[in-house]
Amino acid sequence: MSKLTVQGKELFLNDEPIQLISGAIHYFRVVPEYWEDRLLKMKACGFNCVETYVPWNLHEPKEGEFNFSGIADIERFIDIASQVGLHVIIRPSPYICAEWEFGGLPAWLLADRNMRVRSHYKPYLDKVDRYYDVLLEKLRPLLSTNGGPIIAMQVENEYGSFGNDKAYLKHLRDGMIARGIDVLLFTSDGPTDLMLEGGTVEDVLATINFGSRPQLAFDKLQQHFPNTPNIVMEYWNGWFDHWGEEHHRRDSQDAAQTFSNMLENGDSVNFYMFHGGTNFGFYNGANHGKQYEPTITSYDYDCPLSEAGDLTPKFYAVRDVVAKHKDLGELVLPEPIPKINYGAVKLNQSVRLFDVLDEIGQCVHRANPETMEELGQNYGFTLYRTFIKGPKEKTPLTIQDVRDRALVFVNRQYVGVIDRWDNHTVDIEVPEEGATLELLVENMGRINYGAQLYDVKGITRGVRLHYQFLFDWTIYTLPLDNIDQLSFKPSDVAQSHSPRFYRGTFEVDKVGDTFVDLPGWKKGVVFINGFNLGRYWEIGPQETLYLPGPLLKQGENELVIFELHDHDNDTVALIDEHKLG
Repeated sequence: MSKLTVQGKELFLNDEPIQLISGAIHYFRVVPEYWEDRLLKMKACGFNCVETYVPWNLHEPKEGEFNFSGIADIERFIDIASQVGLHVIIRPSPYICAEWEFGGLPAWLLADRNMRVRSHYKPYLDKVDRYYDVLLEKLRPLLSTNGGPIIAMQVENEYGSFGNDKAYLKHLRDGMIARGIDVLLFTSDGPTDLMLEGGTVEDVLATINFGSRPQLAFDKLQQHFPNTPNIVMEYWNGWFDHWGEEHHRRDSQDAAQTFSNMLENGDSVNFYMFHGGTNFGFYNGANHGKQYEPTITSYDYDCPLSEAGDLTPKFYAVRDVVAKHKDLGELVLPEPIPKINYGAVKLNQSVRLFDVLDEIGQCVHRANPETMEELGQNYGFTLYRTFIKGPKEKTPLTIQDVRDRALVFVNRQYVGVIDRWDNHTVDIEVPEEGATLELLVENMGRINYGAQLYDVKGITRGVRLHYQFLFDWTIYTLPLDNIDQLSFKPSDVAQSHSPRFYRGTFEVDKVGDTFVDLPGWKKGVVFINGFNLGRYWEIGPQETLYLPGPLLKQGENELVIFELHDHDNDTVALIDEHKLG
Protein backbone atom coordinates (compact mmCIF):
# COMPACT_ATOMS: atom_id res chain seq x y z
CA MET A 1 0.00 0.00 0.00
CA SER A 2 1.30 3.47 -0.89
CA LYS A 3 -0.14 6.94 -1.33
CA LEU A 4 0.93 9.99 -3.29
CA THR A 5 0.66 13.02 -1.02
CA VAL A 6 1.38 16.73 -1.16
CA GLN A 7 3.67 18.37 1.38
CA GLY A 8 4.11 22.02 0.55
CA LYS A 9 5.59 22.29 -2.95
CA GLU A 10 6.67 18.65 -3.08
CA LEU A 11 5.07 15.31 -3.91
CA PHE A 12 5.79 12.32 -1.68
CA LEU A 13 5.23 8.62 -2.35
CA ASN A 14 5.74 6.28 0.61
CA ASP A 15 7.08 9.30 2.48
CA GLU A 16 9.85 9.69 -0.12
CA PRO A 17 9.95 12.76 -2.39
CA ILE A 18 9.10 11.96 -6.02
CA GLN A 19 9.35 13.96 -9.22
CA LEU A 20 6.89 12.58 -11.73
CA ILE A 21 8.24 12.07 -15.25
CA SER A 22 5.10 10.88 -16.94
CA GLY A 23 3.64 10.51 -20.40
CA ALA A 24 0.22 10.02 -21.95
CA ILE A 25 -0.61 6.80 -23.80
CA HIS A 26 -4.30 6.27 -24.50
CA TYR A 27 -5.08 2.55 -24.42
CA PHE A 28 -8.09 3.22 -26.67
CA ARG A 29 -5.84 4.56 -29.45
CA VAL A 30 -3.52 1.54 -29.51
CA VAL A 31 -4.38 -2.08 -30.34
CA PRO A 32 -4.08 -4.14 -27.13
CA GLU A 33 -1.37 -6.35 -28.59
CA TYR A 34 0.91 -3.30 -28.62
CA TRP A 35 0.22 -1.91 -25.13
CA GLU A 36 3.27 -3.63 -23.64
CA ASP A 37 5.53 -2.50 -26.50
CA ARG A 38 4.58 1.15 -26.05
CA LEU A 39 4.85 1.02 -22.24
CA LEU A 40 8.27 -0.68 -22.36
CA LYS A 41 9.51 2.09 -24.66
CA MET A 42 8.22 4.70 -22.22
CA LYS A 43 10.07 2.98 -19.39
CA ALA A 44 13.21 2.83 -21.55
CA CYS A 45 12.97 6.61 -22.04
CA GLY A 46 13.41 7.03 -18.29
CA PHE A 47 9.79 7.78 -17.39
CA ASN A 48 8.31 6.57 -14.09
CA CYS A 49 4.60 7.03 -14.81
CA VAL A 50 1.98 6.65 -17.56
CA GLU A 51 -1.18 8.73 -17.80
CA THR A 52 -4.38 7.92 -19.66
CA TYR A 53 -7.81 9.37 -20.15
CA VAL A 54 -10.90 7.14 -19.88
CA PRO A 55 -13.51 7.78 -22.64
CA TRP A 56 -17.06 7.31 -21.37
CA ASN A 57 -18.41 6.83 -24.91
CA LEU A 58 -16.15 3.80 -25.47
CA HIS A 59 -17.17 2.13 -22.21
CA GLU A 60 -20.93 2.84 -22.37
CA PRO A 61 -21.65 2.90 -26.12
CA LYS A 62 -25.37 2.45 -25.46
CA GLU A 63 -26.98 3.68 -22.28
CA GLY A 64 -26.78 0.97 -19.66
CA GLU A 65 -24.62 -1.33 -21.84
CA PHE A 66 -20.98 -1.40 -20.75
CA ASN A 67 -17.87 -2.49 -22.63
CA PHE A 68 -14.53 -3.33 -20.99
CA SER A 69 -13.16 -5.85 -23.48
CA GLY A 70 -10.58 -5.69 -26.26
CA ILE A 71 -9.32 -2.16 -26.80
CA ALA A 72 -11.60 -1.08 -23.90
CA ASP A 73 -9.95 -3.44 -21.36
CA ILE A 74 -8.60 -0.67 -19.15
CA GLU A 75 -7.85 -3.05 -16.26
CA ARG A 76 -5.47 -5.05 -18.45
CA PHE A 77 -3.73 -1.89 -19.67
CA ILE A 78 -3.18 -0.75 -16.08
CA ASP A 79 -1.95 -4.20 -15.10
CA ILE A 80 0.61 -4.21 -17.92
CA ALA A 81 1.80 -0.74 -16.88
CA SER A 82 2.31 -2.08 -13.35
CA GLN A 83 4.26 -5.10 -14.62
CA VAL A 84 6.50 -2.81 -16.67
CA GLY A 85 7.21 -0.81 -13.51
CA LEU A 86 5.24 2.37 -14.14
CA HIS A 87 2.96 4.32 -11.83
CA VAL A 88 -0.40 5.21 -13.37
CA ILE A 89 -2.39 8.45 -13.45
CA ILE A 90 -6.02 7.96 -14.49
CA ARG A 91 -8.24 10.74 -15.87
CA PRO A 92 -11.77 9.27 -15.79
CA SER A 93 -13.69 12.53 -15.69
CA PRO A 94 -16.93 12.26 -17.72
CA TYR A 95 -15.41 14.72 -20.21
CA ILE A 96 -11.85 14.25 -21.51
CA CYS A 97 -11.51 16.51 -24.60
CA ALA A 98 -8.50 14.62 -26.09
CA GLU A 99 -9.54 15.46 -29.66
CA TRP A 100 -11.87 12.49 -29.12
CA GLU A 101 -15.47 12.28 -30.35
CA PHE A 102 -17.64 14.62 -28.21
CA GLY A 103 -14.77 14.86 -25.74
CA GLY A 104 -15.54 11.32 -24.56
CA LEU A 105 -19.17 12.07 -23.70
CA PRO A 106 -21.64 9.51 -25.12
CA ALA A 107 -23.57 10.69 -28.16
CA TRP A 108 -26.78 9.28 -26.71
CA LEU A 109 -26.82 12.10 -24.16
CA LEU A 110 -27.86 14.41 -27.02
CA ALA A 111 -31.01 12.43 -27.79
CA ASP A 112 -32.49 14.67 -25.08
CA ARG A 113 -32.54 18.15 -26.62
CA ASN A 114 -32.76 19.61 -23.11
CA MET A 115 -29.58 17.90 -21.90
CA ARG A 116 -27.06 20.10 -20.09
CA VAL A 117 -23.69 18.40 -19.84
CA ARG A 118 -20.84 19.30 -17.49
CA SER A 119 -23.10 20.99 -14.96
CA HIS A 120 -25.12 20.29 -11.83
CA TYR A 121 -28.10 19.18 -13.91
CA LYS A 122 -29.75 16.15 -12.38
CA PRO A 123 -30.55 14.17 -15.55
CA TYR A 124 -26.87 14.46 -16.53
CA LEU A 125 -25.54 13.70 -13.06
CA ASP A 126 -27.77 10.63 -12.79
CA LYS A 127 -26.14 9.20 -15.93
CA VAL A 128 -22.65 10.08 -14.71
CA ASP A 129 -23.36 8.38 -11.37
CA ARG A 130 -24.56 5.17 -13.04
CA TYR A 131 -21.39 5.12 -15.16
CA TYR A 132 -19.18 5.76 -12.14
CA ASP A 133 -20.90 2.97 -10.20
CA VAL A 134 -19.49 0.59 -12.83
CA LEU A 135 -16.18 2.24 -13.79
CA LEU A 136 -14.85 3.20 -10.37
CA GLU A 137 -15.67 -0.24 -8.98
CA LYS A 138 -13.24 -1.62 -11.58
CA LEU A 139 -10.56 0.96 -10.80
CA ARG A 140 -10.75 0.82 -6.99
CA PRO A 141 -8.74 -2.43 -6.58
CA LEU A 142 -6.03 -0.92 -8.80
CA LEU A 143 -5.42 2.11 -6.56
CA SER A 144 -2.01 2.40 -4.92
CA THR A 145 -3.79 2.43 -1.55
CA ASN A 146 -5.01 -1.09 -2.41
CA GLY A 147 -1.64 -2.30 -3.70
CA GLY A 148 -2.15 -1.25 -7.33
CA PRO A 149 -0.30 1.24 -9.56
CA ILE A 150 -2.86 4.12 -9.72
CA ILE A 151 -1.44 7.04 -7.72
CA ALA A 152 -3.73 9.89 -8.81
CA MET A 153 -7.10 10.49 -10.43
CA GLN A 154 -8.62 13.50 -12.18
CA VAL A 155 -11.93 15.03 -11.09
CA GLU A 156 -12.68 17.10 -14.21
CA ASN A 157 -10.67 18.06 -17.29
CA GLU A 158 -9.95 21.68 -18.27
CA TYR A 159 -13.29 22.63 -16.78
CA GLY A 160 -12.29 26.29 -16.47
CA SER A 161 -12.29 26.42 -20.29
CA PHE A 162 -15.99 25.57 -20.21
CA GLY A 163 -17.72 26.62 -17.00
CA ASN A 164 -17.56 27.59 -13.32
CA ASP A 165 -20.18 25.30 -11.72
CA LYS A 166 -18.59 24.48 -8.36
CA ALA A 167 -21.56 22.37 -7.28
CA TYR A 168 -20.90 20.13 -10.29
CA LEU A 169 -17.19 19.79 -9.45
CA LYS A 170 -18.02 18.98 -5.83
CA HIS A 171 -20.50 16.33 -6.97
CA LEU A 172 -17.78 14.61 -9.00
CA ARG A 173 -15.23 14.91 -6.20
CA ASP A 174 -17.61 13.63 -3.53
CA GLY A 175 -18.83 10.84 -5.78
CA MET A 176 -15.29 9.57 -6.26
CA ILE A 177 -14.58 9.65 -2.54
CA ALA A 178 -17.89 7.93 -1.71
CA ARG A 179 -16.96 5.12 -4.13
CA GLY A 180 -13.69 4.46 -2.30
CA ILE A 181 -11.30 6.54 -4.41
CA ASP A 182 -8.73 7.57 -1.80
CA VAL A 183 -5.71 8.43 -3.98
CA LEU A 184 -4.65 12.00 -4.78
CA LEU A 185 -7.40 13.85 -6.67
CA PHE A 186 -6.57 16.68 -9.08
CA THR A 187 -7.91 19.04 -11.73
CA SER A 188 -6.04 20.36 -14.79
CA ASP A 189 -6.59 23.71 -16.48
CA GLY A 190 -4.89 26.31 -18.62
CA PRO A 191 -2.71 28.82 -16.75
CA THR A 192 -5.08 31.82 -16.80
CA ASP A 193 -7.12 33.53 -14.11
CA LEU A 194 -10.41 32.59 -15.75
CA MET A 195 -9.51 28.92 -16.17
CA LEU A 196 -7.97 28.41 -12.74
CA GLU A 197 -10.84 30.18 -11.00
CA GLY A 198 -13.51 28.22 -12.87
CA GLY A 199 -11.93 24.78 -13.04
CA THR A 200 -10.62 24.12 -9.53
CA VAL A 201 -12.39 22.91 -6.40
CA GLU A 202 -11.59 22.73 -2.69
CA ASP A 203 -9.50 19.84 -1.37
CA VAL A 204 -8.41 18.87 -4.88
CA LEU A 205 -4.89 19.55 -6.20
CA ALA A 206 -4.72 22.05 -9.08
CA THR A 207 -2.41 21.27 -12.02
CA ILE A 208 -1.95 23.14 -15.31
CA ASN A 209 -1.56 22.48 -19.04
CA PHE A 210 0.74 24.28 -21.50
CA GLY A 211 3.29 23.80 -24.26
CA SER A 212 5.85 26.51 -23.60
CA ARG A 213 7.02 29.24 -21.17
CA PRO A 214 6.70 27.06 -18.07
CA GLN A 215 7.89 29.71 -15.63
CA LEU A 216 5.09 32.10 -16.60
CA ALA A 217 2.54 29.28 -16.33
CA PHE A 218 3.76 28.09 -12.94
CA ASP A 219 3.89 31.68 -11.63
CA LYS A 220 0.17 31.92 -12.43
CA LEU A 221 -0.48 28.61 -10.67
CA GLN A 222 1.41 29.81 -7.57
CA GLN A 223 -0.47 33.09 -7.65
CA HIS A 224 -3.76 31.20 -7.25
CA PHE A 225 -2.43 28.35 -5.09
CA PRO A 226 0.65 29.47 -3.15
CA ASN A 227 3.03 26.75 -1.98
CA THR A 228 1.55 24.06 -4.24
CA PRO A 229 3.61 21.60 -6.33
CA ASN A 230 4.42 22.69 -9.87
CA ILE A 231 2.80 19.99 -12.00
CA VAL A 232 2.09 20.27 -15.70
CA MET A 233 -0.52 17.59 -16.41
CA GLU A 234 -0.31 18.23 -20.15
CA TYR A 235 3.03 19.34 -21.53
CA TRP A 236 2.21 19.70 -25.24
CA ASN A 237 5.43 18.57 -26.89
CA GLY A 238 3.65 18.16 -30.24
CA TRP A 239 0.21 18.84 -31.71
CA PHE A 240 -2.66 17.24 -33.64
CA ASP A 241 -3.95 17.85 -37.16
CA HIS A 242 -7.29 18.79 -38.71
CA TRP A 243 -8.32 17.83 -42.23
CA GLY A 244 -7.09 20.40 -44.74
CA GLU A 245 -4.24 21.70 -42.55
CA GLU A 246 -0.50 21.23 -42.71
CA HIS A 247 0.92 18.41 -40.58
CA HIS A 248 2.12 19.86 -37.27
CA ARG A 249 5.74 19.55 -36.20
CA ARG A 250 7.63 20.79 -33.14
CA ASP A 251 11.40 20.90 -33.10
CA SER A 252 12.79 18.09 -30.94
CA GLN A 253 15.48 20.19 -29.30
CA ASP A 254 13.02 22.97 -28.49
CA ALA A 255 10.64 20.49 -26.81
CA ALA A 256 13.53 18.83 -24.96
CA GLN A 257 14.95 22.14 -23.73
CA THR A 258 11.61 23.23 -22.27
CA PHE A 259 11.35 19.83 -20.57
CA SER A 260 14.91 20.18 -19.25
CA ASN A 261 14.15 23.55 -17.71
CA MET A 262 11.22 22.04 -15.82
CA LEU A 263 13.17 19.03 -14.58
CA GLU A 264 15.97 21.25 -13.32
CA ASN A 265 13.40 23.33 -11.46
CA GLY A 266 12.00 20.22 -9.74
CA ASP A 267 8.66 20.39 -11.57
CA SER A 268 6.65 17.24 -12.28
CA VAL A 269 5.86 16.76 -15.96
CA ASN A 270 3.33 14.68 -17.90
CA PHE A 271 4.01 14.62 -21.65
CA TYR A 272 0.90 15.04 -23.76
CA MET A 273 1.45 12.90 -25.72
CA PHE A 274 4.27 10.39 -25.27
CA HIS A 275 2.60 8.15 -27.87
CA GLY A 276 -0.47 9.43 -29.69
CA GLY A 277 -1.84 6.42 -31.55
CA THR A 278 -4.84 6.38 -33.88
CA ASN A 279 -8.44 7.60 -33.94
CA PHE A 280 -9.79 4.27 -35.16
CA GLY A 281 -13.30 4.06 -36.57
CA PHE A 282 -15.44 7.17 -36.15
CA TYR A 283 -13.90 8.29 -32.84
CA ASN A 284 -12.06 11.39 -34.05
CA GLY A 285 -13.31 14.62 -32.53
CA ALA A 286 -13.44 18.14 -33.95
CA ASN A 287 -12.78 21.68 -32.88
CA HIS A 288 -14.63 24.89 -33.66
CA GLY A 289 -12.67 28.12 -33.85
CA LYS A 290 -13.83 30.32 -36.69
CA GLN A 291 -15.31 27.20 -38.29
CA TYR A 292 -15.83 23.49 -37.76
CA GLU A 293 -12.50 21.62 -37.86
CA PRO A 294 -12.64 17.79 -37.76
CA THR A 295 -9.53 15.94 -36.58
CA ILE A 296 -7.80 13.44 -38.88
CA THR A 297 -7.57 9.68 -38.26
CA SER A 298 -3.92 9.79 -37.22
CA TYR A 299 -3.17 11.00 -33.71
CA ASP A 300 0.60 10.84 -34.28
CA TYR A 301 0.98 14.16 -32.40
CA ASP A 302 4.68 14.46 -33.40
CA CYS A 303 5.72 13.07 -30.02
CA PRO A 304 8.51 10.72 -28.79
CA LEU A 305 6.85 7.60 -30.23
CA SER A 306 5.29 7.83 -33.70
CA GLU A 307 1.78 6.61 -34.46
CA ALA A 308 3.33 3.26 -35.41
CA GLY A 309 5.35 3.12 -32.18
CA ASP A 310 8.71 4.04 -33.70
CA LEU A 311 11.29 6.02 -31.76
CA THR A 312 11.50 9.55 -33.14
CA PRO A 313 14.31 12.11 -32.74
CA LYS A 314 12.19 13.57 -29.93
CA PHE A 315 12.48 10.27 -28.02
CA TYR A 316 16.27 10.46 -28.01
CA ALA A 317 16.31 14.18 -27.18
CA VAL A 318 13.94 13.64 -24.24
CA ARG A 319 15.85 10.59 -23.00
CA ASP A 320 19.08 12.57 -23.04
CA VAL A 321 17.43 15.13 -20.74
CA VAL A 322 16.25 12.45 -18.30
CA ALA A 323 19.71 10.85 -18.36
CA LYS A 324 21.18 14.03 -16.89
CA HIS A 325 19.03 13.54 -13.79
CA LYS A 326 19.23 9.77 -13.25
CA ASP A 327 21.22 6.79 -14.47
CA LEU A 328 19.26 5.13 -17.26
CA GLY A 329 21.88 2.59 -18.28
CA GLU A 330 21.92 1.12 -21.75
CA LEU A 331 18.87 1.64 -23.96
CA VAL A 332 16.99 -1.68 -23.96
CA LEU A 333 13.98 -1.96 -26.26
CA PRO A 334 11.44 -4.65 -27.11
CA GLU A 335 11.82 -6.62 -30.33
CA PRO A 336 11.23 -4.32 -33.32
CA ILE A 337 7.89 -4.65 -35.12
CA PRO A 338 8.43 -5.13 -38.86
CA LYS A 339 7.01 -2.69 -41.40
CA ILE A 340 5.99 -4.59 -44.50
CA ASN A 341 5.18 -3.55 -48.06
CA TYR A 342 2.47 -6.00 -49.13
CA GLY A 343 2.10 -4.29 -52.50
CA ALA A 344 -1.03 -3.39 -54.45
CA VAL A 345 -4.48 -4.68 -53.55
CA LYS A 346 -7.03 -4.67 -56.36
CA LEU A 347 -10.58 -3.96 -55.22
CA ASN A 348 -12.40 -5.83 -57.96
CA GLN A 349 -15.76 -6.28 -56.26
CA SER A 350 -18.26 -3.62 -55.30
CA VAL A 351 -21.83 -2.84 -54.36
CA ARG A 352 -23.74 0.44 -54.40
CA LEU A 353 -24.89 1.87 -51.07
CA PHE A 354 -28.33 2.49 -52.57
CA ASP A 355 -28.67 -1.23 -53.30
CA VAL A 356 -27.94 -2.41 -49.74
CA LEU A 357 -29.78 0.12 -47.57
CA ASP A 358 -32.15 -2.53 -46.22
CA GLU A 359 -29.28 -4.95 -45.47
CA ILE A 360 -27.14 -2.57 -43.41
CA GLY A 361 -29.54 0.21 -42.39
CA GLN A 362 -32.49 0.60 -40.05
CA CYS A 363 -35.43 2.36 -41.70
CA VAL A 364 -37.94 4.70 -40.07
CA HIS A 365 -40.58 7.11 -41.39
CA ARG A 366 -40.93 10.59 -39.93
CA ALA A 367 -42.72 13.80 -40.82
CA ASN A 368 -39.55 15.80 -40.11
CA PRO A 369 -35.91 14.86 -40.54
CA GLU A 370 -34.51 13.83 -37.17
CA THR A 371 -30.98 14.04 -35.83
CA MET A 372 -28.77 10.99 -35.52
CA GLU A 373 -29.13 11.08 -31.77
CA GLU A 374 -32.93 11.19 -31.92
CA LEU A 375 -32.75 8.17 -34.23
CA GLY A 376 -30.65 6.27 -31.68
CA GLN A 377 -27.52 6.45 -33.84
CA ASN A 378 -24.08 7.48 -32.56
CA TYR A 379 -21.72 7.50 -35.55
CA GLY A 380 -21.48 7.02 -39.29
CA PHE A 381 -23.94 8.15 -41.95
CA THR A 382 -27.67 8.80 -42.23
CA LEU A 383 -29.67 8.78 -45.46
CA TYR A 384 -32.76 11.00 -45.70
CA ARG A 385 -35.25 10.44 -48.56
CA THR A 386 -38.41 12.26 -49.65
CA PHE A 387 -40.43 12.70 -52.84
CA ILE A 388 -40.94 16.14 -54.37
CA LYS A 389 -43.87 16.71 -56.71
CA GLY A 390 -43.15 18.42 -60.03
CA PRO A 391 -42.67 20.39 -62.01
CA LYS A 392 -40.37 22.84 -60.25
CA GLU A 393 -37.89 25.06 -62.05
CA LYS A 394 -34.32 25.29 -60.83
CA THR A 395 -34.59 26.20 -57.16
CA PRO A 396 -32.10 26.38 -54.26
CA LEU A 397 -32.21 23.45 -51.86
CA THR A 398 -31.03 24.23 -48.32
CA ILE A 399 -30.38 21.99 -45.31
CA GLN A 400 -31.03 23.83 -42.09
CA ASP A 401 -28.61 22.87 -40.62
CA VAL A 402 -26.44 19.98 -41.78
CA ARG A 403 -23.99 18.29 -39.44
CA ASP A 404 -21.66 17.81 -41.12
CA ARG A 405 -21.55 17.04 -44.85
CA ALA A 406 -24.31 15.87 -47.19
CA LEU A 407 -24.21 14.39 -50.68
CA VAL A 408 -27.33 15.43 -52.62
CA PHE A 409 -29.00 13.06 -55.12
CA VAL A 410 -32.06 13.68 -57.30
CA ASN A 411 -33.44 10.47 -58.81
CA ARG A 412 -30.14 8.85 -57.79
CA GLN A 413 -28.16 11.38 -59.84
CA TYR A 414 -25.46 13.21 -57.89
CA VAL A 415 -26.14 16.96 -57.69
CA GLY A 416 -23.53 18.29 -55.25
CA VAL A 417 -22.45 18.72 -51.64
CA ILE A 418 -24.05 20.73 -48.85
CA ASP A 419 -21.83 21.09 -45.79
CA ARG A 420 -21.43 23.17 -42.64
CA TRP A 421 -18.58 25.21 -44.13
CA ASP A 422 -19.28 27.26 -47.26
CA ASN A 423 -21.60 25.08 -49.33
CA HIS A 424 -25.03 25.76 -47.86
CA THR A 425 -27.26 25.22 -50.90
CA VAL A 426 -27.42 23.46 -54.26
CA ASP A 427 -29.83 24.20 -57.10
CA ILE A 428 -32.13 21.36 -58.14
CA GLU A 429 -34.76 21.00 -60.86
CA VAL A 430 -37.83 18.75 -60.52
CA PRO A 431 -39.44 17.33 -63.67
CA GLU A 432 -43.18 17.18 -64.18
CA GLU A 433 -43.42 13.58 -62.90
CA GLY A 434 -41.67 14.58 -59.66
CA ALA A 435 -38.36 13.40 -58.20
CA THR A 436 -36.91 11.46 -55.28
CA LEU A 437 -34.52 13.53 -53.21
CA GLU A 438 -31.87 11.69 -51.16
CA LEU A 439 -29.40 13.27 -48.76
CA LEU A 440 -26.52 11.15 -47.45
CA VAL A 441 -25.24 12.94 -44.34
CA GLU A 442 -21.86 12.14 -42.77
CA ASN A 443 -21.10 12.73 -39.10
CA MET A 444 -17.43 13.78 -39.31
CA GLY A 445 -16.87 13.88 -35.54
CA ARG A 446 -18.55 15.78 -32.71
CA ILE A 447 -16.86 18.87 -31.33
CA ASN A 448 -14.70 17.98 -28.33
CA TYR A 449 -13.80 21.39 -26.88
CA GLY A 450 -15.28 24.79 -26.18
CA ALA A 451 -18.60 26.53 -26.38
CA GLN A 452 -19.91 24.53 -29.39
CA LEU A 453 -19.86 21.22 -27.51
CA TYR A 454 -23.58 20.55 -28.11
CA ASP A 455 -22.92 19.24 -31.62
CA VAL A 456 -25.89 17.13 -32.70
CA LYS A 457 -25.49 15.34 -36.03
CA GLY A 458 -27.47 14.70 -39.18
CA ILE A 459 -30.15 17.19 -40.21
CA THR A 460 -30.79 19.33 -37.17
CA ARG A 461 -33.79 21.42 -38.24
CA GLY A 462 -35.18 20.71 -41.70
CA VAL A 463 -34.77 20.83 -45.46
CA ARG A 464 -36.08 23.69 -47.57
CA LEU A 465 -36.82 24.02 -51.26
CA HIS A 466 -36.49 27.78 -51.54
CA TYR A 467 -38.55 28.94 -48.52
CA GLN A 468 -40.73 25.80 -48.22
CA PHE A 469 -39.84 23.08 -45.71
CA LEU A 470 -40.09 19.52 -47.03
CA PHE A 471 -41.92 16.83 -45.04
CA ASP A 472 -42.61 13.08 -45.13
CA TRP A 473 -39.17 11.48 -44.82
CA THR A 474 -37.88 7.94 -45.02
CA ILE A 475 -34.66 7.73 -43.01
CA TYR A 476 -31.96 5.05 -42.91
CA THR A 477 -29.43 4.94 -40.07
CA LEU A 478 -26.07 3.70 -41.37
CA PRO A 479 -23.51 3.29 -38.56
CA LEU A 480 -21.53 0.89 -40.82
CA ASP A 481 -20.98 -1.51 -37.93
CA ASN A 482 -22.40 -4.47 -39.90
CA ILE A 483 -20.62 -4.48 -43.26
CA ASP A 484 -20.27 -8.26 -42.94
CA GLN A 485 -23.89 -8.28 -44.22
CA LEU A 486 -22.78 -7.01 -47.65
CA SER A 487 -22.83 -9.21 -50.76
CA PHE A 488 -20.37 -8.06 -53.40
CA LYS A 489 -20.34 -8.51 -57.17
CA PRO A 490 -17.60 -7.98 -59.77
CA SER A 491 -17.15 -4.24 -60.23
CA ASP A 492 -18.78 -2.54 -63.21
CA VAL A 493 -16.48 -1.16 -65.86
CA ALA A 494 -18.37 2.13 -65.89
CA GLN A 495 -19.67 3.39 -62.57
CA SER A 496 -21.89 6.40 -62.02
CA HIS A 497 -21.16 8.82 -59.19
CA SER A 498 -22.70 6.85 -56.36
CA PRO A 499 -21.43 5.96 -52.87
CA ARG A 500 -20.12 2.43 -53.12
CA PHE A 501 -18.41 -0.29 -51.11
CA TYR A 502 -15.35 -1.86 -52.75
CA ARG A 503 -13.78 -5.16 -51.73
CA GLY A 504 -10.47 -6.84 -52.40
CA THR A 505 -8.39 -9.57 -50.79
CA PHE A 506 -4.66 -10.10 -50.32
CA GLU A 507 -2.44 -12.82 -48.94
CA VAL A 508 -0.14 -12.41 -45.94
CA ASP A 509 2.73 -14.78 -45.16
CA LYS A 510 4.44 -12.74 -42.45
CA VAL A 511 2.35 -10.42 -40.29
CA GLY A 512 3.66 -6.90 -39.65
CA ASP A 513 2.61 -3.26 -39.64
CA THR A 514 1.75 -1.61 -42.93
CA PHE A 515 0.19 1.61 -44.24
CA VAL A 516 -2.78 1.96 -46.57
CA ASP A 517 -1.92 4.33 -49.43
CA LEU A 518 -4.97 5.63 -51.33
CA PRO A 519 -3.87 7.60 -54.41
CA GLY A 520 -6.85 8.60 -56.54
CA TRP A 521 -9.44 7.85 -53.84
CA LYS A 522 -11.44 10.87 -52.67
CA LYS A 523 -13.18 10.45 -49.31
CA GLY A 524 -14.39 7.55 -47.26
CA VAL A 525 -13.67 4.82 -44.73
CA VAL A 526 -11.35 1.80 -44.74
CA PHE A 527 -12.16 -1.56 -43.13
CA ILE A 528 -9.63 -4.35 -42.65
CA ASN A 529 -11.02 -7.80 -41.82
CA GLY A 530 -14.19 -6.06 -40.59
CA PHE A 531 -12.33 -3.57 -38.35
CA ASN A 532 -13.03 0.12 -39.01
CA LEU A 533 -9.54 1.55 -39.53
CA GLY A 534 -10.76 5.13 -39.94
CA ARG A 535 -11.44 7.89 -42.44
CA TYR A 536 -9.42 9.13 -45.40
CA TRP A 537 -9.86 12.36 -47.36
CA GLU A 538 -7.87 13.57 -50.33
CA ILE A 539 -7.50 17.09 -48.87
CA GLY A 540 -4.93 15.70 -46.40
CA PRO A 541 -2.61 16.27 -44.71
CA GLN A 542 -2.73 12.54 -43.94
CA GLU A 543 -2.12 10.41 -47.05
CA THR A 544 -1.85 6.93 -45.53
CA LEU A 545 -3.71 5.07 -42.79
CA TYR A 546 -1.71 3.12 -40.21
CA LEU A 547 -2.66 -0.58 -40.24
CA PRO A 548 -1.28 -2.36 -37.15
CA GLY A 549 -0.13 -5.92 -37.75
CA PRO A 550 -2.46 -7.53 -35.17
CA LEU A 551 -5.40 -6.58 -37.41
CA LEU A 552 -3.99 -8.86 -40.12
CA LYS A 553 -3.81 -12.64 -40.19
CA GLN A 554 -1.72 -15.18 -42.05
CA GLY A 555 -3.49 -16.21 -45.23
CA GLU A 556 -6.30 -14.28 -46.89
CA ASN A 557 -7.24 -10.80 -45.62
CA GLU A 558 -10.18 -8.65 -46.67
CA LEU A 559 -9.99 -4.94 -47.43
CA VAL A 560 -13.25 -2.99 -47.84
CA ILE A 561 -13.46 0.70 -48.73
CA PHE A 562 -16.58 2.82 -48.54
CA GLU A 563 -15.95 5.60 -51.09
CA LEU A 564 -18.33 8.53 -51.33
CA HIS A 565 -17.30 9.98 -54.70
CA ASP A 566 -16.04 9.17 -58.18
CA HIS A 567 -12.41 8.14 -57.99
CA ASP A 568 -9.48 7.42 -60.26
CA ASN A 569 -8.24 4.06 -59.04
CA ASP A 570 -9.39 0.50 -58.35
CA THR A 571 -6.35 -0.41 -56.26
CA VAL A 572 -4.72 0.66 -53.01
CA ALA A 573 -1.15 0.00 -51.93
CA LEU A 574 -0.02 -1.45 -48.61
CA ILE A 575 3.37 0.19 -48.13
CA ASP A 576 6.03 0.28 -45.42
CA GLU A 577 6.14 4.03 -44.71
CA HIS A 578 3.71 6.52 -43.23
CA LYS A 579 2.79 9.68 -45.15
CA LEU A 580 1.38 12.25 -42.74
CA GLY A 581 1.83 15.31 -44.95
